[in-house]
Amino acid sequence: SGFSSIGHMDTMLRGRHHIGHFREGEEFIHNVFHVLFPLFSGKEKSNLSMCWLQYEISKIVQCLQAKSKKKLKAQGRKSKKLAKNLLKAPENRNQLSLWKLYAHLEWLLGNTDDARKVFDTALSTAGTGGLKSPQLCSLSLLYAQLEVELLASTEGAGTSRAVHVLTKLTESEPYVPYSGQVLAVHVLKARKAYEHALQEYLSKASVSEQGQVSDANQLVSLAGCYALFQYLTVGIDAAGFIYAQTSEKLEAPCPQKCENTGENFGIQNVPTALEAVTLLHTNLLRFHMKMNVYPLNPLREALTEALKRYPSNQSLWRSYVHIQRKSHSASKARRFFDGVTRSANCLEPWLFAIQAEQMRKKLTENVQRAAAGEIHSTIPETGLTNRIIALFEHALQSENGAHCPLLWRMYLSFLV
Repeated sequence: SGFSSIGHMDTMLRGRHHIGHFREGEEFIHNVFHVLFPLFSGKEKSNLSMCWLQYEISKIVQCLQAKSKKKLKAQGRKSKKLAKNLLKAPENRNQLSLWKLYAHLEWLLGNTDDARKVFDTALSTAGTGGLKSPQLCSLSLLYAQLEVELLASTEGAGTSRAVHVLTKLTESEPYVPYSGQVLAVHVLKARKAYEHALQEYLSKASVSEQGQVSDANQLVSLAGCYALFQYLTVGIDAAGFIYAQTSEKLEAPCPQKCENTGENFGIQNVPTALEAVTLLHTNLLRFHMKMNVYPLNPLREALTEALKRYPSNQSLWRSYVHIQRKSHSASKARRFFDGVTRSANCLEPWLFAIQAEQMRKKLTENVQRAAAGEIHSTIPETGLTNRIIALFEHALQSENGAHCPLLWRMYLSFLV
């Protein structure tokens, strides 16, 4: 998702404000896009436009992380100009996936009203495919998710814009922008429509045929929309039930088939439908915990199950490390990391295990030095240091680890 300063040690230790793409890398990537653009036409050109917009969004996310308003403003101007130019091209005018990215870009820049207009326009012009159209489902899901994130609490969630968007998706008539509370009768009709559509999908897709990626994507978006709708109108357990139902159906085929879906496309780590559904579920649980008092266990269980199955999924690991930071006992997490690193070939479990221990070390040091100025703790924390070094050593003994520059740089940085 961009260009980093390869070989610079300071990238390990630098603070938030240094996050960003380097100018030379920026120019290089821009040149690549400019040179490639005239060589493609039709569908391929649209796909390239999407890659370009996703890249622009990644830069905006970096500006947001770095909390630099000045950079964000400048980057926002450039990205919006590019997005508008791409959408003017005749082959892109009816591309819902591009409109979705443009609306997301506006939303990230804080222009919520403009983003809503873009979403509404895209939904109005998209026709009446409803739950049968993968692009419409995916667009409505993003719109509803962004609206839900704006809610201050989930108590009055049933009357929100998100419910309006998700209800309209089930009606086979043109989309009308939000004008007020959704009537209860429409909510009931929408629930029936979702239930029917999901059952139809789950019964027809003996999912072994789901090498067809569009089919799998459609099922994921549909389950996501239905679960979010249930979450807003009934509650978190109802949403969890939808995800459990979908996952159960997707788990039915033999695992080899799932693993091969990515290889057919020459792309590694294409999330399988099951992985994408799991990700939606864990994200919803995290959001719910942020908004309400809710036990940690369902989320922890969902994450540990998912990570045993998808040890290379970085988003799931990030969530796992995030929730483990809150717990005072490290032994459970260590046992889990240990189990996954033994059985998986990929490097992600090692990298996240190291990161989790480094965070713990930082925390202990901060506590020991608190309010004592520059006097270093009298009892140095050697246990964690030795543990981290052991993790590095083990990771570097694996075939993948020995050839991973990032791992070597992290190890050097730690020893320094």
